[in-house]
Amino acid sequence: MNFSFFIANRLSFKRAGGFSETIHRIAIGSLALGLGVSILAFMILGGFQSTVSDRVFDFTGHYQVQRYMMSNAFEEMPFSKRSRFFENYRELPFVEKVQSYANKAALMKGESEVEGILMKGMGSDFDSLTFQQYLIEGRMLQIPEEGTSNEIMISKYLANRLLIGLGDRVTLYFVQNPPRFRRATVVGIFETYLENFDQKVVIGELQTIRNLNGWTNDQIGGLEIFVDDSEASQSQIREIENVLDSDLKLVDSREKFREIFDWLALLDTNVYVFVGLIGFVAIFNMGAILFILIMERTQMIGVLKALGTRDKQIRRIFLWNGFRILLRGLLIGNAIGLGLGFLQDQFKLIPLDAASYYMAYVPIYWNWPVFLALNLGISLLTMLVTLVPVLAISKVDPIKSIRFD
Repeated sequence: MNFSFFIANRLSFKRAGGFSETIHRIAIGSLALGLGVSILAFMILGGFQSTVSDRVFDFTGHYQVQRYMMSNAFEEMPFSKRSRFFENYRELPFVEKVQSYANKAALMKGESEVEGILMKGMGSDFDSLTFQQYLIEGRMLQIPEEGTSNEIMISKYLANRLLIGLGDRVTLYFVQNPPRFRRATVVGIFETYLENFDQKVVIGELQTIRNLNGWTNDQIGGLEIFVDDSEASQSQIREIENVLDSDLKLVDSREKFREIFDWLALLDTNVYVFVGLIGFVAIFNMGAILFILIMERTQMIGVLKALGTRDKQIRRIFLWNGFRILLRGLLIGNAIGLGLGFLQDQFKLIPLDAASYYMAYVPIYWNWPVFLALNLGISLLTMLVTLVPVLAISKVDPIKSIRFD
């Protein structure tokens, strides 16, 4: 058996007892707690960012195709659905689906209140299954292939503001010359918890907007593009733009709602600082505790040196001891972080105020590369820190250390 490993095994805290056992447990506990909290922090951060960004993408698509305009009006310039892009987008392997839409500003009148809204008209290609998760009351729109059903879905926020509910008839006054209005029935109430959508958007039919604007049956305001990878990349943008018509432009949802995604990116910095502080304390504790162990075993080091043991062999004893502490800390830390994350993911144990946090419970995101990087990073830094006190062994004088008390 390896000499250094044999001595390190005899020095394990189960055998040593007393003070050694206590500081061993402190070292393991600090590492485990630091790693466990770090894993949970990245789980929650990733879950929060993923949940908010998915709500934006589900509502608007990852990209929108629109016609070039000279102004920043809410309403789009129409173009034909028989565009070159619509005919060729299926050749792009990363595009999952495309759906047509158009926006139109209006005033919506309830029983006694009036609210300014933006009606988003969806075509028959509207993916109601994806949007179903945000429906809290009623049903989805039933969009006919021809004509209109005069049905709308409104947010819970607007329903409360206008004092209207399912089955109520509301009047929509559209801002145009001459002004026109439509009577519509509320068939569904949704909630995304995002103010950009809940406070102003009403989901209606594209054909209604066509009729109001005098468009033909093949004209639309825009196309929403959904891709299989939500991380916007320049290569995706270039491939889409290569098949766009000359009078059409591509709008990235990350740019359109920059304030939301900049805010989400800012959260990264907070978590990195938080995890960095926790990691520093845990790793510093490891080095300090190993130094205490060396000081406690000064007499043993002197005896080993007097018997002819080389400094390199003695160093390996304490490196093995540090490695055992690190391994136990990693195992317990992963069990804490991944275990608590699994419980929250499955049973939603910790609720949130949706009005403040945009979701009803603490979200969890399983990012295995990040978890692996945390384990590797803490392991490498810990082993580097343990080298500092271990190097002091070469300065231990055998005669003085044997008489050390």
